[in-house]
Amino acid sequence: MITKNKFVTVSYELRTEKDGELLETAGTDRPLEFICGQGQTLEYFELNLLEKKKGDRFDFKIPAANAYGEVNGDMIVDLPKEIFQEVDAADMVVGHVLPMMDSIGRRLQGKIEQIGEEEVRVNFNHPLAGKDLYFKGEVLDVRDATDEELEALHSHKCGGCSGCGSDGGCGGGCDSHEEGCGCCH
Repeated sequence: MITKNKFVTVSYELRTEKDGELLETAGTDRPLEFICGQGQTLEYFELNLLEKKKGDRFDFKIPAANAYGEVNGDMIVDLPKEIFQEVDAADMVVGHVLPMMDSIGRRLQGKIEQIGEEEVRVNFNHPLAGKDLYFKGEVLDVRDATDEELEALHSHKCGGCSGCGSDGGCGGGCDSHEEGCGCCH
């Protein structure tokens, strides 16, 4: 049964509408594996799986506020066009996501929303912010996490990079990772 510190393996499909377009899958060939209660997945994803057993199916909705939050207007900013001078012209397209860094060195992903004469509007909200999430899948396995798995999880969370930022992003120092260290998710 899924409880804290259980190693969980699930397959799932993710949509933002009950029967909408498929956004993500974790099939039986490449399932999602995590240790419950350790912050590796969305909190409400885990809460919906608590007490399920191997072979149980699930089908649930996580409201936007409990997933990636509502769209935060403060995370949509107009930046001087000159800071994009070294970005390839092919990448300077509305809808394109650029890896960026804030003033204290945190890595961010910014989606270009508008390109003006002097400014570029960039949205730093998570791509799924403001969207309800619909998960449907199956619990493939549940077992006790080993001491080694728990230790490896905790030693990586605060090692290997400068730690996770409050936004879930990498605090820096993860030179080999374009999108952060993944130590929180």
